[in-house]
Amino acid sequence: MSHLIRGLGASGGIRVVAADTTELVRHATEKHATSPTAGAALGRTLTGALLLSHVLLKHHRDRVTLKLRGDGPLGGVIADAGLDGTVRGYVSNPHADLPLRPDGKLDVGGGVGHVGEISVIRAHAPYGEPYGSSSDLVSGEIAEDIATYLARSEQIASALLLGVHFDAKGRVTSSGGVILQALPGADEAALPLLEANIKALGQLTSAMHRAPLTDIVRNELMWGMDFEILTDPPLQLRFACRCSEEKALEALAYFTPAERAAMIAEDGGAEIVCHWCGDKRWLGPEAILGISSNEVRCPDCATLWFRDGQTRMVREQELCACGRKVELPN
Repeated sequence: MSHLIRGLGASGGIRVVAADTTELVRHATEKHATSPTAGAALGRTLTGALLLSHVLLKHHRDRVTLKLRGDGPLGGVIADAGLDGTVRGYVSNPHADLPLRPDGKLDVGGGVGHVGEISVIRAHAPYGEPYGSSSDLVSGEIAEDIATYLARSEQIASALLLGVHFDAKGRVTSSGGVILQALPGADEAALPLLEANIKALGQLTSAMHRAPLTDIVRNELMWGMDFEILTDPPLQLRFACRCSEEKALEALAYFTPAERAAMIAEDGGAEIVCHWCGDKRWLGPEAILGISSNEVRCPDCATLWFRDGQTRMVREQELCACGRKVELPN
């Protein structure tokens, strides 16, 4: 079972968050039918979002969204995670792949791209507006980009390890991540030892093949420093989406009544695919016809402005995508 642990080392001066995400990343890559390069990028992003949720969030209902969009063939990679241990995500082009690098490693940096942006959005439910910040991509390798983002946008110096390993058949055999942060007042003598421990560890996924993640953290990464686990038992993690038939119908409501009628006449209904998890739902004529017709659309481009039972998509006097001024009923 995928799980996450939190702890403190060096007399409370170093924060550690570590996650074994092998099963959930395997599940995610299988659902999205990713190539190895895309699967590695997705797995690292899913794991990174889970780690960030335990660094940046405070309320149990808050969510963090991690987005990387570069100039590589994968397009965007996105993940959404919370303190409840759930995460979801996808790659824009899940079948895009690249040859291995000269060192035999998957070319995730080339897949994501070296020019682009990493952004982090925190949604504070049930209060407040979402807050987001971003920084330029450094390498596209994801771990380095997240660490650079934390240093630039959050002023948090962090060491971050992320990895996903596949076997010869393209199946995930290990996946995980660790974030280590020096807290204010940390003993400076502990930092060179921490750096040496990280260097001695080598590849995280290789280490996960020889020992459980907790042992790796305690006996290798935090060797020579007291380490106290704060999560007992570990937090269970899972790949889980929040899609539903109701949300599928809401998405379908953006099509005009004429377009929805054509779906029924031509195909006998509509298949909705969730981009977050890849699940497919078939909506028959009865469900489609049940979508409320009490709506207001732009007279020029038919963009949906308002539908009965839903919050207003736009505000009065705003401009529609076509440039027309929005006029809503009282």
